[in-house]
Amino acid sequence: MSEETTDASIIERSRHEPELFSMIFDRYFIAIHRYAASRLGPGAAEDIAADTFLTAFDQRDRYDLARPEARAWLYGIATNLIGRYRRNEIRLYRALGRSAARDDAGNHAGNHAGNHADQVADQVTAERLSPDLARGLARLSKGDRDALLLVVCAQFSYAEVAHALAIPIGTVSSRINRARRKLRKTLGPAAQEAMNHG
Repeated sequence: MSEETTDASIIERSRHEPELFSMIFDRYFIAIHRYAASRLGPGAAEDIAADTFLTAFDQRDRYDLARPEARAWLYGIATNLIGRYRRNEIRLYRALGRSAARDDAGNHAGNHAGNHADQVADQVTAERLSPDLARGLARLSKGDRDALLLVVCAQFSYAEVAHALAIPIGTVSSRINRARRKLRKTLGPAAQEAMNHG
């Protein structure tokens, strides 16, 4: 990405040429939509994604131009908007948790050793979420769930999560460790074994 086409430079120019902000939309809409769908299901994803870019557009004057990439900023906005739908998210996870486990979801959750984050990422979509994982996610606090799902769904580093959520990196680490501990209990010994190898 050249200096002239960084997200920061586009956002800066869009302050005087608003139509340029569509470039930010084009770069990130699909990813933000996918993240919202993984958290709330496809029904709410369109609204969350659209609201994310409307909010970003309205707040573009406050964007930190020292940050060349807007990805964490946009995911932070989306996460905050998802927070307003928290009851819907919890309801979705609880409903999925009550549903009958699919054979392949149960087998996938713990029958091969691998990175736990990869296992969760494979399962965290509203359509494929295993009942056990859904129950576990429903039991996490909002902060723990937000941090974990930014790592899992958006493939964020801890530093990016810290920026997106405007919290210290140590807090990110604590939240993710706590979330993983709770999910280990929910997902049982096979998942625990897989996590120990991850």
